[in-house]
Amino acid sequence: MKALDQYQKRKYLNLETFRKNGDCMRTPVWFVQIGDILYVHTLANSGKVRRIRNNDRVNIAPCGMDGKLVGSWVPAQAYVMTDPEKSTLVDHMLDKKYGLLRKMYENQSARMGVKSTNLEIKITE
Repeated sequence: MKALDQYQKRKYLNLETFRKNGDCMRTPVWFVQIGDILYVHTLANSGKVRRIRNNDRVNIAPCGMDGKLVGSWVPAQAYVMTDPEKSTLVDHMLDKKYGLLRKMYENQSARMGVKSTNLEIKITE
């Protein structure tokens, strides 16, 4: 079984990032999968983005909305996406997967003038 198989038909993944002092921070997030890569949409100035820019090593595991794990942790690397064309595809796929909730979230963020970004996550094992 490939490490990516556990993300099939899941709505959330727990993203574990690391502070400069080594402490881990875990956050349940929405995601989509394209091939062997997982993508997450988040606020551009979020703590997880700052931590990933500092240290691209992360761990991920499928989880429920509350962050409770439903699979195993796997090591991965995360990057802030810079390809606008691919970001458009990721946003479209997230809209399709999460429907009305996603649209409501995006509309609220737009009204508040919040900038967002996409993360690309590649399993390293």
